[in-house]
Amino acid sequence: MSDPFERVRAVALALPETSERLSHGAPTFFIREKKTFVMCMDDHHGDGRVALWCSAEPGVQEELVAQEPDRFFRPPYVGHRGWIGVRLDREPDWEEVAEIVTDAYRNVAPKTLVKLLDDDLPG
Repeated sequence: MSDPFERVRAVALALPETSERLSHGAPTFFIREKKTFVMCMDDHHGDGRVALWCSAEPGVQEELVAQEPDRFFRPPYVGHRGWIGVRLDREPDWEEVAEIVTDAYRNVAPKTLVKLLDDDLPG
């Protein structure tokens, strides 16, 4: 598999006022250098998964884990806050991954940045 985090990086860094740096040893994406919205995890503490941990709206985590537990999971440390784990080592639907990353951004970003994002969308 090519580096799945490169595809995530391209989506995340295309969003307004985002940046990347290592946090707890993992590539992590921030809004305005402060608020985390996505973390990339490769075999976190030996869990065997290549995955994203993404901020999510209330209820999304439960819904996705219930529907597709082989692709989605409750990540440690941030799962109690509703974050969703997204496996990238299970032939991901990259359009869906891009939507999840963008939704994570929307969930964390200030309203002014969400409006900027919406203003840039076609249609």
